[in-house]
Amino acid sequence: MITRALQMLKVLFLFAIPITLAAQYQGTRNTWIEPGSQETLPGFDVFDNYLGKLGVLYASGPVDTTGHPFFTPLGSNGRACVNCHQPTYGMSVSAEALQERWHATGGKDPVFAAFDGSNCPGLPQDQEKSHSLLLHRGLFRIPLPWPPQNADGSPKPVEFSIEVVRDPTGCNLSPKYGLKSAHPTISVYRRPRPAANLKYVISGGQPIVLTTGLLADHDPDTGRPVSMNLMSDAREPTLKTQAVDAIMGHEEAHESPSRKQLDEIMEFESQVYMAQVEHVYAGPLVERGGPFGLGPAALRDRQPGVSGDNGFDRIFGIFDPSKETDYYRKSIARGADIFMFRQFWLRDTAHINSIGLGNPLKGTCSTCHNAQMTGQGLSAGWVDVGTTNYPTWTEPDTWTETADLPVFKITCRPDADPHPFLGRVIYSTDPGRALISGRCADVGSIVMQQMRGLAARPPYFSNGSAKNLREVVDFYDRRFDMKLTDTEKDDLVNFLGVL
Repeated sequence: MITRALQMLKVLFLFAIPITLAAQYQGTRNTWIEPGSQETLPGFDVFDNYLGKLGVLYASGPVDTTGHPFFTPLGSNGRACVNCHQPTYGMSVSAEALQERWHATGGKDPVFAAFDGSNCPGLPQDQEKSHSLLLHRGLFRIPLPWPPQNADGSPKPVEFSIEVVRDPTGCNLSPKYGLKSAHPTISVYRRPRPAANLKYVISGGQPIVLTTGLLADHDPDTGRPVSMNLMSDAREPTLKTQAVDAIMGHEEAHESPSRKQLDEIMEFESQVYMAQVEHVYAGPLVERGGPFGLGPAALRDRQPGVSGDNGFDRIFGIFDPSKETDYYRKSIARGADIFMFRQFWLRDTAHINSIGLGNPLKGTCSTCHNAQMTGQGLSAGWVDVGTTNYPTWTEPDTWTETADLPVFKITCRPDADPHPFLGRVIYSTDPGRALISGRCADVGSIVMQQMRGLAARPPYFSNGSAKNLREVVDFYDRRFDMKLTDTEKDDLVNFLGVL
């Protein structure tokens, strides 16, 4: 009996260690930067998150935010770029942080502006339920004109019609804001992407988009092809056009920003680097002789546009399980090997299996997430892995009455190329790139985003449907029948948590 009691105490003690360590990383420091707060940001700062610590590096040194257009409201609703791109949260935001902000300000923070910080501008703005998608999923409303428009405002040709099947927010059927309003608009809901490590995100523009065979968009100032990896739907070609769109839309400005303001915003965004620097159990991540890709300084120093390989030039460097003695470091290294080398069958994925490589196609995570240092796609990376399209979407089944996101019925024209795996009638919670291109084959395709600072900015996927990294791994395991064991899932989660 004494032996059993001692064994039980030992088990409890071992479980108590991670609980105690995790508590150290919850953080009580108020690090939310308010627009116009006139702070000076240190050249390097560290922020706690649930898996350890995030490092944020400003390559140009300390940043004086006084009067800086990234930190100063330029529109009518009190917002600045920093509202949605907070250093603490990997130059994005987390749902937990937004909930804290709601309670701290009584819902008055400009981040909750009615235009896109609520489920629909026509809802009562003082009620939490009117902001449920932002508070619980970290989703902002993205109102897009229908049909899509060219740069000169003329309508683009489209290959499908779109109907609203389900509208829990009320915005898509709204006579003022919806699809049948005076200015037909489709509202989708998406997570903000990190405004950091952007030299990697905008690099690698090629004349032809390899996954579609179509011409890439061009920088309107230089005429050069762009990467088309900047936004979830690739609708803005450059940092400059994205900044103008954000200021005129998210900040509700009445006049365009000046060239000087745009230059300052682009200069700031282009020198911000962020990555995890410490793991809650495995300790410091940036060490001499360790994997070359860890920490923000590595992102600052390495070259963009490099494709990772299976040898010595891997996506994030070499993690060697045989050299590790610590349990969590071994697990992280095994997870890196799963990411690089574990083969499974990729199937029924538009712009992966539909480009002549075969369906199914045997590959690994790094087959698609092949850009060194960030894990994006080197070519324009919009693909339909199934998070927003039925039947593989991450939402409740169609017969479930409760739902968070709208559902659209897409009916493709008989003379158009169908979606390669879903045909001509598709149900989607977010048609993704198709709302910009007008192409049936693009329905549900979302641009792959970078994999850095993940621990600082949950939830995950463009629709915020995965509350944690385990749910991300579980989705891919189901979607592609990877047959991962529980230990392998833990290893992959631990690896993603150190990026």
